[in-house]
Amino acid sequence: MNNPFKQIGLSLLLLVALSLGSCSQKYKYETVPNDPLKARIYTLDNGLKVYMTVNKDQPRIQTYIAVRVGGKNDPAETTGLAHYFEHLMFKGTTHFGTQNYEAEQPLLDQIEQQFEIYRKTTDSVARKNIYHVIDSLSYEASKLAIPNEYDKLMSAIGANGTNAYTSFDVTCYTEDIPSNQVDNWARIQADRFKNCIIRGFHTELETVYEEKNMSLTRDPRKVYENMLAALFPHHPYGTQTVLGTQEDLKNPSITNIKNYYKQWYVPNNMAICLSGDFDPDQMITAIDKHFGSLQPNPNLPKLDLPKETEITAPITREVYGPDAESVALAWRFPGAADKDIETLQVVSQILYNGQAGLIDLDLAQQQKTLSAYCYPMTMSDYSVFTMQGRPKQGQTLDEVKDLLLGELKKLRDGDFDEKILEANINNFKLYQLQQQESNRARADWFVQSFVNGSDWADEVTSLDRMSKLTKQNIVDFANKYLKDNNYAVIYKKQGKDPNEKKMSKPAITPIVMNRDTASSFLKEIQASTVQPIEPVFLDFSKDLSLLKAKSDIPVIYKQNDTNDLFQLMYLFDMGNRNDKALGTAAQYLEYLGTSDMTPEEVKSEFYRMACTFFVSPGSERTYIVLMGLNENMPKAVELFEKLLANAQVNRDAYSNLVNDQLKRRKDAKLNQSQNFSRLMTYMEWGPKNHATNVLSEKELKEMDPQELVNRIHNLNSFKHRITYYGPSSQEDFLAVINKEHNVPQTLKELPEGIEFKQQPTTETQIYIAPYEAKQIYMAQYSNRGEKFDPAIESGRRIYNEYFGGGMNSIVFQEMRESRGLAYSAWAGLDKPGWPKYNYSFSTYIATQNDKMTDAINTFNDIINNMPESEAAFKLAKEGLIARLRTERTIKNNVVWSYINAQDFGLNTDSRIQLYQDVQKATLQDVIDFQKKWIKGRTYSYCILGDKKDLDMEALKKVGPITELTTEEIFGY
Repeated sequence: MNNPFKQIGLSLLLLVALSLGSCSQKYKYETVPNDPLKARIYTLDNGLKVYMTVNKDQPRIQTYIAVRVGGKNDPAETTGLAHYFEHLMFKGTTHFGTQNYEAEQPLLDQIEQQFEIYRKTTDSVARKNIYHVIDSLSYEASKLAIPNEYDKLMSAIGANGTNAYTSFDVTCYTEDIPSNQVDNWARIQADRFKNCIIRGFHTELETVYEEKNMSLTRDPRKVYENMLAALFPHHPYGTQTVLGTQEDLKNPSITNIKNYYKQWYVPNNMAICLSGDFDPDQMITAIDKHFGSLQPNPNLPKLDLPKETEITAPITREVYGPDAESVALAWRFPGAADKDIETLQVVSQILYNGQAGLIDLDLAQQQKTLSAYCYPMTMSDYSVFTMQGRPKQGQTLDEVKDLLLGELKKLRDGDFDEKILEANINNFKLYQLQQQESNRARADWFVQSFVNGSDWADEVTSLDRMSKLTKQNIVDFANKYLKDNNYAVIYKKQGKDPNEKKMSKPAITPIVMNRDTASSFLKEIQASTVQPIEPVFLDFSKDLSLLKAKSDIPVIYKQNDTNDLFQLMYLFDMGNRNDKALGTAAQYLEYLGTSDMTPEEVKSEFYRMACTFFVSPGSERTYIVLMGLNENMPKAVELFEKLLANAQVNRDAYSNLVNDQLKRRKDAKLNQSQNFSRLMTYMEWGPKNHATNVLSEKELKEMDPQELVNRIHNLNSFKHRITYYGPSSQEDFLAVINKEHNVPQTLKELPEGIEFKQQPTTETQIYIAPYEAKQIYMAQYSNRGEKFDPAIESGRRIYNEYFGGGMNSIVFQEMRESRGLAYSAWAGLDKPGWPKYNYSFSTYIATQNDKMTDAINTFNDIINNMPESEAAFKLAKEGLIARLRTERTIKNNVVWSYINAQDFGLNTDSRIQLYQDVQKATLQDVIDFQKKWIKGRTYSYCILGDKKDLDMEALKKVGPITELTTEEIFGY
C-alpha cells in the first residue's frame, strides 16, 4: 500500500460518493464508503485541495499545508532551493515580519542584487568584499524587520509543533492549533502563502549550512543518497539531493527562489490536510474566505523527467564515514500510487516485521548478523526497496550481503509459511488502529495521497486488496522485481570521507531582533476574540481506577473505550543500578524458547496474535510490556507468562550474544551521537555512572547463562505494580491476571542498588572528547544541589517557555535567528529525573568548529544577562495558557501521568497549579526567577570535536580543560 496507514473498506464499492456541505450548496466534497476517517475532500474554485477528518479526542487540529514541489524540482544550478525556501517561508510577508515594508523593500532588493553578483564572482577577495556589503545591507534591513514574527503569531494562537519538511516530492508546513483558532490560523497561513517576502536571508543561509554540516557526519544519510544515485542515474532522485551541494549552498540566488515561489506555490499545486475537532462546514468556509483569493497558475508545469532504464547487473558503490561498517542493497520500483506497491508492503513484512519474518527468524534469531532488516521507501515517481545489515565480528560485508540475498531467494522460491500472509494482515490492522489515534498520522495520510496522486478510494480499500494476495502472487512478484542482478549495493566502510569540504564561518553582524516591536497584523490577531475553551485536567480519583490483583499487587487500570488496543505493563522499581546484569538478561530473553516451544515458534505465535512484548530495564526501573489486539490478550498473557517462567537456557545463543554485545560496544564508539551522549553523562555523573554500570567483558564471558535465566524466572517474585490500558472490564482483566500471572503469595522486597551521584559544579571545568567531524556538539551543565520543590515548578516552566521553549524563545532568536550559529540550540532549567536528584541547568548546541567561541560567549551572555521583553513574555504566556486550555491527557497517557505524579509524591495533575500561576505571572516574575535560579551559575562544559580544529587558547580562558579519551567516556 502507498502508505502503511491504510484502512480496509468495502471490498467491491470503489465509487466515490459526492455529497453537499450542509451549510451551503456552494461546497461540494467527495467521500468514500466505509472510510474509517470519514474524510471529506474539497476542491476550491482556484484548485486548492482540502482534506478533512474529524476527531473529537481533544479540542485541537493538526494542520498540514502541502505543496507538491520538492528537491526534484530544484534547478540543477541551485540544488537545495526547495529546502532553503522552506526555511524562508518562516520569515514573514508584506504584512508581518516587518515594521514598514515600503521602507524595507529597497534594501531587500539591493541584497538580492548583491547575491546575484556574489554567486557569479570567483575571486575569493572580491567575494569577501561583496559578502561584507551583503552583511551591512542585511543589518540595515534588520532594523525594519521583526524576526520570528510568524512564530509569535503561532504562539499567540496557542499552536504547537510549528515546523516544516522538504522531501524530493513535497514541501509541507505543519501546525497543531486550538480548535477555536481556525479563522486566525487560516488568515495567517493565507497571507504567508500569498505574500511571502524573503528576508533574513544570509543568517538563515548559515542555518542551512549547519543542517548540511550535520548531514556530512551522518553515514545513514550518505548511504541513502548514494543508494538513490545508483538506482536513479538520470532522475533527480539520484542526480541531486534535497539539501543540495555545498557549492550551490554557498552561491544562492534570491532571484531563482522568487521565481520558484511564483511558479509552484499556487493553490492548484497545494493541499490543506486537517484532522481534529472542528465543524467541516465552518472549516471550509473559513479556508475559502482566506485562501480563495490565491491565484492559480494556469501554466503549472508538468515535470518531464527522464525515465530510468532497466538494471541488468548489480551496481556497486562505496561510502566512507566514521560510523561502523554496514551494507545496503536496493531495488527500484514504480511510484507510490502503483498498485504493485501494495504487494511490496506485504512482501516487506514477509521478509522483516521485527518478530517473525524470514530475516527475523533466519538471521536475527539465529544470530547470523549483528543486525538485518528491510523496508520500502515510497516516492511519487519511483519507489525503493532496501535490505540492510551490519556484520558480526570477523564477518565481511559480502557475507552479510549474501545472507540477505539468500532470504530473497527463499521468497522467490516460495520457501516461506503461507500463514504469515494472514498474520501480516492482522498486524497491518493493529498498526492502523494505532495510527487512527493520532491526528498527525491521519492528516499525513492525506498528504501522501495528494502528493502521490492516488485516488482516495484506492487508499481506503488497499488493505482489502492486500488481504486477497496469495502465496503465488507473492512468488510471482518477487521473481518479477527482486532478482539477483537488478539491484544496487552500497558498502558503508569505516574511514574518512574524501568528498567532505569544510565550510568556513563568514563574518556576520548579529541582526537587530526588535523584540518589543509588533506589526499591526500581529496586534490584530492578539486582539481578536475567540470562544474560550475551558481547560480539562486530570482527576486521578475519577480518570483511572486503582485495583488489587492476587498477592496484593497494585493495579492501575484505565479503560480504552475507543478501539481494541491494549497495553499491559509490569512495573518494577528496580533496574540496572540494583542488578547490572538485568540488561543482559533482557537481551538474552530475545533468543530463548520454552520447554515445548522454540524461540522461532514463540515469536511467530506472538506475531500471529498481533501482539508484541519487550523487557526494558533502565537504571531505576524495569518495564515488562505486552501490547497488541485485546481480542488476543488472554492468550498473549498466557504465552508471555509461560516464557517468563519457563525460558530455557541456550548456551550457544549466549556465546553469540556476548560476541555481538562486544561488537556493538566497539561500534558505538564510532558514532557521533553516542559519543556525545556518553560525554554528557560523564560530565553530569562522573566516570562511574548508570551508562557505564554494565557487565564488563570479563564478566560477560564468565557469566553462566543459567544465572541470567534465573533472573528472568525470578523477576515476577519481586514487588511490582501492574498497569493496564485496554477495552476489557475491570473484572475481566483481573480474571486474566489472577489466572495467568505467575507470582508467589508473598512478593520479595526489592534489592538495594548503587547510588550514582550528580557532580556538583563548584568550579568551571571543560571536558573535551575526540571526534573528527565538521561540527562540534557542545553542552553546558550546572548543578547547585537543589532538590525537587513543587513550589518552584510553575516558575521553572514559565521561565523555560520564555527563555528556551521554542522558535519564539530568547535562545532560538539569539543563537539561530540573529547570528546563524546553529541549526538547533536549547537551554533551560531541568526538573530532576527522580526526587532524589537535583535540578540542573543545561544547554545544547551543534555548530561548526570555528563558531565554538561565539557559541560559548553568546550562551553565557544571554543566560546571565537575559534579554527582557514584555512583548516576548506576553506571547510566551499567551501561548502557554492556550495550550493548557486545549491540550488533553487521554488514553494510556493518563496512566503515565499518574505514575509520574506518584514518583514525585504528588496526587494531583501538576498542570492545575501551573494554569493558576501562569494567569497572574509577570515578566518581573521571570526576571526574579532568573536572578535567583539562573544568573551567576558555575558551569561544566563538554565538547565533542576534533582538537586540532578547536581554538584551545580561547577555551583555556573559559576554564581548565580535561581531555578525555573515548575509552574513558564509555567506561570500556
